[in-house]
Amino acid sequence: MTYTPTMVDIDALIVEPSAVQAKIMQKSLESLGVIGIRAVANAAEALEAMASRPPSVVISAMYLPDLSGSELVQRMRADSALEAIAFILISSETRPQQLDDVRQSGVCGILPKPFALSQLETALKATLQLQGSELGEKEFDGEDLRVLLVDDMPSARKFMRRVLEHLGFTDIVEAENGRQAIQRLDDVMVDLIVTDYNMPEMDGQAFTAYVREQSWQSSVPILMVTSEHNSAKLAAVEESGVSGICDKPFEPTALSHLLHTMLEDRLAQ
Repeated sequence: MTYTPTMVDIDALIVEPSAVQAKIMQKSLESLGVIGIRAVANAAEALEAMASRPPSVVISAMYLPDLSGSELVQRMRADSALEAIAFILISSETRPQQLDDVRQSGVCGILPKPFALSQLETALKATLQLQGSELGEKEFDGEDLRVLLVDDMPSARKFMRRVLEHLGFTDIVEAENGRQAIQRLDDVMVDLIVTDYNMPEMDGQAFTAYVREQSWQSSVPILMVTSEHNSAKLAAVEESGVSGICDKPFEPTALSHLLHTMLEDRLAQ
């Protein structure tokens, strides 16, 4: 019998320059059952605390005295010792251009300020799902399914690869953009494509259109994972032939359900 992690197992590191806001966050975590809670006031202290004892999740404000929350998560993703730590951003920032780097870096949630307790709970459950999948049964038989992962950001590919591996996928081929992905498709047969939308050389929409219209693997399921929120652009993506669209950040459970639907025929073989 496997052990399923709960809120008690979470070791949370709060990064918040305001002592009042940090106390509010701590009380919110405690009300959800989290008991392992540390708080620091800036990014330098956060990185030092992580080096001393890596937490299971970092919960950070957007604007810190020394770095932004976006820069902090990018520092974490660039450090092999910290790259797997879950990250939740809490911010009143709503401008897409300010949040896109955070979304692309692989986060378990972006919460508004102030946030509802249910929003924090959902984000924390996403971190538990990633931890729990290491200890429980895998969702997919990865030995029988090959995935082509396409994203121009190395940190985003690392995070998505980690999520896919947690779900049970073991055969993962990577590409940095649509053009490179086309070359990969010429060489290997895949069962699933997971691609970003905004990429240089060839974006996700153009790549999807190529697969559907010109590739010898035109029927392969394609999942678009994107931080794009422009409705016109998303409508064009759907028309290009994607099998599903998933927002960044996403919940592992929602992603798993979506993949099960997309791969239903291949899983039945």
